Amino acid sequence: MIDLIGDERLDYLLAEDLRIIQSPSVFAFSLDAVLLARFAYVPIQKGRIVDLCSGNGVIPLLLSRKTKASITGVEIQERLYHMAERSIQYNRLEEQIHMIHGDVKDVVHKLGHAKYDVVTCNPPYFTSNSPDTMNDNEYLAIARHEILCTLEDVIRTSSQLLRQGGKAAFVHRPERLMDILTLMRSYRLEPKRLRFVYPKLGKEANTILVEGIKNGNPGLKALPPLFVYDDENNYTTEVREILYGKEE
Repeated sequence: MIDLIGDERLDYLLAEDLRIIQSPSVFAFSLDAVLLARFAYVPIQKGRIVDLCSGNGVIPLLLSRKTKASITGVEIQERLYHMAERSIQYNRLEEQIHMIHGDVKDVVHKLGHAKYDVVTCNPPYFTSNSPDTMNDNEYLAIARHEILCTLEDVIRTSSQLLRQGGKAAFVHRPERLMDILTLMRSYRLEPKRLRFVYPKLGKEANTILVEGIKNGNPGLKALPPLFVYDDENNYTTEVREILYGKEE
């Protein structure tokens, strides 16, 4: 049994044998989080992973199916932090996943410098003065806009947490690509893999996935594009497999 609050619901994490607490008025994960969890390199047997801006814990939960490494999630919004905590408990993953209720800008003092193998983050996409309309819902506004942390905060903290050779993976919007690559290099996260995600063939990309290595050598690899929908507006084979697993 699990206690749900208000309009919370318990959803399946699609291809994974997991359940997650969601709320339409507080937080529900998007395809971006699922794509990042699939894209990110993680050690299979052991290691230490941090997920920043964890929301309801979707990325730590998904990563737990790829690795036996220890995973720490960081979330500043107390309601979302508690949603993540309860989902972790429901799935009996307390031994592997630990949540911290804290600020990305301060979390290095709690977790320590250069101790982690992988950092992942699905950060707020829009600047606080973005022309994108600010949501009146405080939870959603904080999740989508750089109100409590900026892109630079996220990348600086990721670099500080990572050991030499550790990897950081981010999902973001194409219009911020130069900001991301510039900041990554300035904080010694050398961009190594980049993938553009398109709604469908013939449309502009609306999502990017990028991975960097702490103090890595220069050399960026552009991966094949990922298309979400086909011409008939059905999920492409690759996205169906990401979401629902391989068909028998």
